[in-house]
Amino acid sequence: MSDIGFDNEKYLSEQTKAILERVERAAGKLYLEFGGKLTFDFHAARVLPGYDPNVKMRLLQGLKDQIEVIFCVYSGDLEQGRIRGDFGITYDMATLKAIDDLRDWGIIVSAVVVTRFHSGPASERLMQQLGAKGIAAYTQPEIPDYPNDVDRIVSEDGYGRNPYIETSGPLVVIAGTGPGSGKMSTCLSQLYHDHQRGICSGYAKFETFPIWNLPVDHPVNVAYEAATADLGDIVMIDPFHLQAYGEMAVNYNRDVDNFPILKSIIDRIAGDSGRTLVYQSPTDMGVNRAGAGIVDDDVVREAAAQEVIRRYFRHYSEFHRSLCSREVLERAEKLMLRLGLSPTDRPVVEPARQAAAEAEKQKKGKDGFYCGAALQLPDGTIVTGKNSSLFHSASAAIINGIKYLAGIPDSMHLLPENVIQSLTDLKANYLGSNSPSLNVQEVLVALGISAAGNPAAKSGVEMIPQLRGAQMHLTHEPGAGDENGLRKLGVPVTTDAKPTSRGYFLR
Repeated sequence: MSDIGFDNEKYLSEQTKAILERVERAAGKLYLEFGGKLTFDFHAARVLPGYDPNVKMRLLQGLKDQIEVIFCVYSGDLEQGRIRGDFGITYDMATLKAIDDLRDWGIIVSAVVVTRFHSGPASERLMQQLGAKGIAAYTQPEIPDYPNDVDRIVSEDGYGRNPYIETSGPLVVIAGTGPGSGKMSTCLSQLYHDHQRGICSGYAKFETFPIWNLPVDHPVNVAYEAATADLGDIVMIDPFHLQAYGEMAVNYNRDVDNFPILKSIIDRIAGDSGRTLVYQSPTDMGVNRAGAGIVDDDVVREAAAQEVIRRYFRHYSEFHRSLCSREVLERAEKLMLRLGLSPTDRPVVEPARQAAAEAEKQKKGKDGFYCGAALQLPDGTIVTGKNSSLFHSASAAIINGIKYLAGIPDSMHLLPENVIQSLTDLKANYLGSNSPSLNVQEVLVALGISAAGNPAAKSGVEMIPQLRGAQMHLTHEPGAGDENGLRKLGVPVTTDAKPTSRGYFLR
């Protein structure tokens, strides 16, 4: 699990060089659409072992004397309360978090654009918050029949209605809170206004996935399809690139489908001036050197295959909570089969199910809910946990994993019995909890408090950083306390999505 398949320094060197070459080709100003996650790109870290989740920030930090950052968020996502799954926060909070993250790296966001704007309380509130912090907030109206009506788009009634964002750096990074945030439209709108003012500028796209110089069926590219199963993205050969250069390159269907329209828009903006970058394929538009960072293809293939299984379980759970359609789940199943995988190829799945079966056996068939958890540690060791009157199964597995890492005997208690009893009594008798046993988040707090006077607990706390990247599977739906705790630990979790109560709607 700890094998390295990706070299960050090699990638940074190649990617920085490629971006600066594209800036030079733009002969003035380059608007670089930043796809994917700007910070904490855990998907990339999972499929490319060794990948620094914040390597893009390191890239920008190295270029910070030449860049400005504009951030985009779609007003519909704000008003619908859309959630960023990796952080469990709404898009307005995710936008503010991204701005804070950039600031922590010494990179300032010049402006935020609320795209396809329709007035609503969430959008208005975000713009007020930005204004209070001195960050310029702009709105772009929705353009009818975008992106098909090129005549309207490239006119005063299209991009001409958008506000022009003044920038001074040669490289303007356009980032967004999530997919569909309006990054490309903002890039092209700026391109339009620049050319109206006689300013030479160009456009390019930076996305890590799919990796253009890996085969269509490489597990890394299949994992991208699994991650975007809800969007229906399909990795395919770029026919425009093949025709123009006789070279095989991969891209995804939306970029391929949209390329003729996008090229038409860019050509229309440039007119007869020729003052912009000329592209023959959607792959041409990309600035992606992730493939250069892969140093062990076997390690990367195995990690990406495991990500495909994790995505299947995520969509399986979402389907049972009515958060995605059956079509999305079936797409995830087909991608797994495409690589010859099954759910039990995830090493923690069977041990978790066995732990639940053992819990039921120990209770001798008494009425109740029997939950199992399995945790695979970075060295490959698997420990398990079962639910009890004291701990959730995920909590028990975390405790057992910490004890293993710290070399604490299984017979020794990590948490004092009186501390556990006090917390369960508090939950049951004073907080009205139907589940007084401790979830992962509560166990971590109890461990931190106990460390002050308990050497075993102190040793356990010191092991917590070693849990990052460990893998967990649960036989049941995790509660919020388990999800939040595992997210903070950096432990990806999958689930069989079984309920843990008889609640009809709330479980």
